[in-house]
Amino acid sequence: MRLQDLTPPTTPAARAALDLATACHTPALLHHVVRSWLWAEAFALVEDRRGVDHELLWTAAVLHDIGLVAAYDNVTLSYEEAGGQVAVALTAGAGWAAERRQRALDVVVRHNWPSVDPGLDVEGHLLEVATGLDISGSRPEALPADFVREVLVAHPRLKLAEEFGAAVTDQAERKPTTAARRLVDGGLLDKLAHHPFER
Repeated sequence: MRLQDLTPPTTPAARAALDLATACHTPALLHHVVRSWLWAEAFALVEDRRGVDHELLWTAAVLHDIGLVAAYDNVTLSYEEAGGQVAVALTAGAGWAAERRQRALDVVVRHNWPSVDPGLDVEGHLLEVATGLDISGSRPEALPADFVREVLVAHPRLKLAEEFGAAVTDQAERKPTTAARRLVDGGLLDKLAHHPFER
């Protein structure tokens, strides 16, 4: 498995999602969302997942934290729900059918579930395990070590621990009934500080 073997889709929705993420995210958060897509595609290979909608997976991965950005932060919705609604709007503009736009929302929302059954949502499962790896350090040995090193060189973590920790803590304080509160109460800041990829 090599980084060069994983090529992002070049559809209008895929390009627009990356353009939006690039315009809105800090470098650390932008590297995080791209790494999350890379880990998700790698898990698809390692777990031999079939029938993956790669355009959907890319679009959801690149937009999954856009709800943390001030311009898209919603006063009541969780950040993953707010980000999913951005994905719905963007994919509507790209001509996706209503059912597929709903899938974009589902995948973004489910990335914050404690786990996602791949039989229910294979793209949601892949993004959940990918973000679990990148944020919480879950299953750090699951992917080939050479591939992990290659990804981290191309997409370094920078100040991800500090920036993501602060953003989700803020969400947890303002929206205590959302997944952000569960993440913070579950030791998010400690997991970020002691992440195996931070060494």
